Amino acid sequence: MNFEQNLAVEASREAGICILNYYKADYEIRDKSYHNPVTTADHAANDKIKEILLGECPDYGWLSEETADSFDRLDKEYVWIVDPLDGTKEFIEGVPHFVVSIALAKDEDPVMGVLYNPVTEELFTAEKGRGAFLNGEQINCSSKEDVKEMIILNSRSETRRGLWQPYMGVFKELRPIGSVAYKLGLTAAGKADIFASLRPKNEWDICAGNCIINEAGGKLINLNGNNVIFNQENTLIEPGLIAGEVKAVDKTFNVFAA
Repeated sequence: MNFEQNLAVEASREAGICILNYYKADYEIRDKSYHNPVTTADHAANDKIKEILLGECPDYGWLSEETADSFDRLDKEYVWIVDPLDGTKEFIEGVPHFVVSIALAKDEDPVMGVLYNPVTEELFTAEKGRGAFLNGEQINCSSKEDVKEMIILNSRSETRRGLWQPYMGVFKELRPIGSVAYKLGLTAAGKADIFASLRPKNEWDICAGNCIINEAGGKLINLNGNNVIFNQENTLIEPGLIAGEVKAVDKTFNVFAA
């Protein structure tokens, strides 16, 4: 697995260079769907990652937010699951809360994850059974006994829409940050106690972060209490997600389920 992780790190850094060429510069923006923008930087990063990963591993499957899906991947043992620029809205706003997200799934299980923030140069990495790391230093999820002591990383858009209003005062802090993948990396590094989303996400948003969370002593579940499986025909994961240290996730799930 070391080969694939090194390859993913190389691809994430090369994609980061592509992204920084456009950051706070001129580029094209269009909407793929309502409030779902895509930029020239997304496509440039996607092309670079695909070139590097499939160039070395042509028999692996491919699932990326910025590539038309092919169900050929469903028959593959190994599948790259990629979001070349997770946090496009933040990128457009000039807020450095976005990452390149590259994961490798084996038989529906996330076995390797890389997240790279090209502005802050934070590099989160993990391989199944080998621990999680931030810039080479091992990381672990934070653990708090009481939900009232917990800091929750949540969605900026969900916060603006008032979806988190019922939970004001339940936790120590609700901290809105862009990029689902980046929130997962920060939670794995103990920068906050829980990542939570009240709305569905796609496989490419969370696969790398799921591996990193797992290897940092945590878990990721959906709001029905189930683990997530990857490389599915329907890539949308519903109804929402919670991730963090195992006991902290269970306590947070109980709050949402109440």
